[in-house]
Amino acid sequence: MSQTLEQFQAYQTRLEQYDQAIALLYWDLQTAAPKDSIEAKLSAVGYFSTESFRLSTADEYGSLLKKLSAPEEYDQLSPAMQLTIRRNLRDFERFQRIPEAFYTEYVTEKARSEKAWEAAKEASDFSVFAPHLDKVISMTKEYVHYMEPDQDVYEFLVGLFEDGMDTETIDRIFAELKEGLLPLLAKIEAAPKPDLSALQQTFDPDAQKKVQELLLSYIGFSFDCGAVAESMHPFTTTLCPGDVRVTNHYYADNPISSMFSAIHEGGHAIFEQNVDKDFWHTAAAQINMMGLHESQSRFYENILGRNPHFWTPIYEKMSELLPEFKTIPFDTFVKAINDVHPSMIRTEADEVTYGLHIILRYEIEKAIFRDNVKTDDLPALWNQKMQELLGITPANDAEGILQDMHWSDGSFGYFPSYLLGSIYDGMYLEAIQKDLGDLDTILENGRILDITHWLKEKIHRFGSMYNSKEVIQRVCGKEISAQPLLRYFEEKYSKVYEF
Repeated sequence: MSQTLEQFQAYQTRLEQYDQAIALLYWDLQTAAPKDSIEAKLSAVGYFSTESFRLSTADEYGSLLKKLSAPEEYDQLSPAMQLTIRRNLRDFERFQRIPEAFYTEYVTEKARSEKAWEAAKEASDFSVFAPHLDKVISMTKEYVHYMEPDQDVYEFLVGLFEDGMDTETIDRIFAELKEGLLPLLAKIEAAPKPDLSALQQTFDPDAQKKVQELLLSYIGFSFDCGAVAESMHPFTTTLCPGDVRVTNHYYADNPISSMFSAIHEGGHAIFEQNVDKDFWHTAAAQINMMGLHESQSRFYENILGRNPHFWTPIYEKMSELLPEFKTIPFDTFVKAINDVHPSMIRTEADEVTYGLHIILRYEIEKAIFRDNVKTDDLPALWNQKMQELLGITPANDAEGILQDMHWSDGSFGYFPSYLLGSIYDGMYLEAIQKDLGDLDTILENGRILDITHWLKEKIHRFGSMYNSKEVIQRVCGKEISAQPLLRYFEEKYSKVYEF
């Protein structure tokens, strides 16, 4: 190992320590922090973020990156370390263009905006959040212009969350999916609706937490390097190698919500937990492709979790943990988890209409950054698109534009990744069945860990060594297409709804 590489790795360790402190503060803010501690913790987030920013933009750091990017050094590095140098040098050059005072203000404002969103959602009043959102939008545009002054802002943001992806590709496959989804949804809407009245009970949230532990263990989440907590909005975060955490939210009248949140977040976490240890402390372990990440969480949640055979080996055990399910016939539960109907809340949407929820958000984000739609006009635009795509209109802001936290922390460009993930899943499904055999048989025999192992070997262990287009080509041998997902939907729901 060269002296320059040793110095770089020591420097990277310092940066990772700050990142861990920031991640832990965010975890605490979202899960357990007392109300009176919020401002102090926000101040700490601003402090550690500023110190991290200083380190990541310091001349010393840039000098190390440039030395390691020289052929005589670069050619001696491992592929993962080469990726680290390329990515970090790109980010260093971007961050150096950002004024330190602006960066501190931006980080602090985003954290404050998240808390304003929580208050606005609780009050179902967009006006409480609007000034903060307006400022975050404005500052996000300024943030991008500092880093890449010649790039289209939204194109940059999409690439920020899905490296290698572009809006031209997204427009193509989303249009492909929309064209297939709308007529399929019309067929489903015309079919008889299932009787789900047996689920109209009260389910103990503490018992739901036990079911969550069962589900996480069943699909391969390791509690030796993971933890769980409760938050308003379920999420997954990696604090450091060996510490991947998930959260959930529990509703006494809707246990299916927490079940599928557990499976979804578990999919995210398993991806992080299975990254090869040789990639730890390199950029490959920092999975910056949210579409690829969502493909894992949504594969577990939908392709696996909504398959009746997923539940066959564990339904009795689940009913012991959540006794109300002893009165719910298995067939009724299966119909409930595959009930398709237009609904207001994205996170509660079925797998068919979910795509339309994401297309709505994608179109609004493009309107924000390319058409400069005013912040105060967003609720009306949201309601208009809900009516166009799903045939329903929110009754209030909480079930409308305030339902997601993403825009509060400046995560514009993130939403498309959810649907990209589902599109990738249709392609994975065909590849898995080619390699492992019939999915129903695998699940019915309780061999779900065979699938987790396949995903680990094909995708997880590489972290972010390859972008999503490269992963799809390596795993599926094809260009990204929505057709496999549409075939899955058509085959599955023509049987469920008998049309």
